[in-house]
Amino acid sequence: MKFEWNKNNKQLSDGNKDGGCHQPRLKPGLAFPHLYGNKLPVLGRGYGVGNRSFITCYVDPSTESRVSVLGVSQIKEQCSKWQWKGRYSINYFVSSSSSTNPPLLLVHGFGASIPHWRRNIDTLAQDYTVYAIDLLGFGASDKPQGFSYSMEAWAELILDFLNEVVQKPTVLIGNSVGSLACVIAASESSQNLVRGIVLLNCAGGMNNKAIVDDWRIKLLLPLLWLVDFLLKQRRIATAVFERAKQRDNLRNILLSVYGNKESVDDELVEIINGPANDEGALDAFVSIITGPPGPNPVQLMPRINLPVLVLWGDQDPFTPIDGPVGKYFSSLPSKSSNVSLYMLEGVGHCPHDDKPDLVHQKLLPWLAQVTAS
Repeated sequence: MKFEWNKNNKQLSDGNKDGGCHQPRLKPGLAFPHLYGNKLPVLGRGYGVGNRSFITCYVDPSTESRVSVLGVSQIKEQCSKWQWKGRYSINYFVSSSSSTNPPLLLVHGFGASIPHWRRNIDTLAQDYTVYAIDLLGFGASDKPQGFSYSMEAWAELILDFLNEVVQKPTVLIGNSVGSLACVIAASESSQNLVRGIVLLNCAGGMNNKAIVDDWRIKLLLPLLWLVDFLLKQRRIATAVFERAKQRDNLRNILLSVYGNKESVDDELVEIINGPANDEGALDAFVSIITGPPGPNPVQLMPRINLPVLVLWGDQDPFTPIDGPVGKYFSSLPSKSSNVSLYMLEGVGHCPHDDKPDLVHQKLLPWLAQVTAS
């Protein structure tokens, strides 16, 4: 079935009504049309922000395919160590492929690590060599005492990893602060190390002090500074951190940021909890929460001419689509031809682990197009 759309998203005509796949033909200047029609395994629902519209995706549960999930122990067995700057041990994963496609690098978000990609690696590795990295301060990477964590340091780590380990132009795929680190890396890369970037609910900064014209954050700024002051008191920071990393508390936090509650299993809780018990994890937590938020994506995206895919969970409480960062990204497709944006219905802050099928259904075709060019 084919549809044609005018600039007001009105259906002009439809072709064969044989139950085939919907393949909308886009009119110039229209970022994303509304999709209608008989229910298919993957459907679209119109979603508007201001005078813009884009596709909201969801899966028919009756036809949802099973996702291949790698066990945490299996992932750990395939991990290696790389010395960054000759000082810091960085944990990374690689699943090699005979494909000539550009490799992929997966970059986790705050508090997570390589196994957070357990529902994605096997699918992606069918056609790509997949790398994943534990950022400094997380996972099985070093958590050095006294290190001042920053978004810029993580971006530098990514670029050095691409240059020294991968050694090929690479598609970066990040979640949350991992997305922002990828944006910074892509904006600063002068060696053609980055082939494209995929942003899964991109963060506005390393912490909540990233003010991008959000009145809510501005109103809470005095409280945030008070929290910073309290966390710099060792006894208070220890008490807060010990309480936060308790399994029941972690599970409740994860349930609040996941749309698909079934994805919050015991293994996910352990993925977050395990590294939090490492020496140096408390210092990393305090440094990240109290440190400077770093550059925000609104400042950086205009510098990037690479292909960009933005996938956004519509139930994200951390970076909601109606917040400043979400609104900015929702406006990009109408301004930048290199940016594609899809909303994912019923999905929270971590789309790749929350509802991986939805992510793969948009990510794989985009990768095929980008890597073929």
